Amino acid sequence: MAILGAGFWAGMINVVVGSGTLVSFPVLLLCGYPPLVANISNTIGLVGGSLSGTIGYRRELRQNRSLARILLPASIVGGVGGSLALLVLPAEAFDTIVPVLIAGGVLMVVAGPLVQRRAARHADPAGRASTISTGRLGGIVGGVLVLGIYGGYFGAAQGILVVGLLSILTTESMQSLNALKNLLVMTVNLIAAIVFMLVAWNSIDWLAVALIASGATVGGIVGARVGRRLPSTLLRALIVVIGTAAIVNLLFLR
Repeated sequence: MAILGAGFWAGMINVVVGSGTLVSFPVLLLCGYPPLVANISNTIGLVGGSLSGTIGYRRELRQNRSLARILLPASIVGGVGGSLALLVLPAEAFDTIVPVLIAGGVLMVVAGPLVQRRAARHADPAGRASTISTGRLGGIVGGVLVLGIYGGYFGAAQGILVVGLLSILTTESMQSLNALKNLLVMTVNLIAAIVFMLVAWNSIDWLAVALIASGATVGGIVGARVGRRLPSTLLRALIVVIGTAAIVNLLFLR
């Protein structure tokens, strides 16, 4: 039940805030899964939630279809690169860096309101598509590629980073940015999941995948419909508490 519930919260938080991995991944660790298995199984399981959330934001996504088509290839390439890096690098390296990644993700979640306020100041209140210069477009594509690599490798708070990048380099509304974020994160998760299933089948725990996927898919639907009404402070506090518990578990209890 803990994993199923974590999947639900992760799916909802991914749609609303963009850091659900910091709920589901630490819960898998606390349930005794090795970090590499937990990361791969979690990535595959969260695909359903990302997909349902993206569908829920389809109206806002239509505002930026042209930009989405430009950025999708960067997310695909980044997702492949990050997932392969996870499999090529020694498992011990991932075990060592996981506490740092979780801590960094937690800090980014805490800093999320600052990113969102910055985005709101630069956003077009009417939600109209903006004109992006060639230089800025190159920066956005390059940034999305780097964040895709990060997402394929671990992915915690990838959504917040995507929103931050787009808020700095575009003048889109927050809802439009969130829609783009959901699409790009879903793409990275899907590509990474495919790579893992092709070359790391033995590192997948399918029970964990099923529980995370079931919860996340429903959570994505709820997040797209009503999750935006929930207090963001509550969601962020949950992430900080669970992420901190996971770090303590990894550093002192394993």
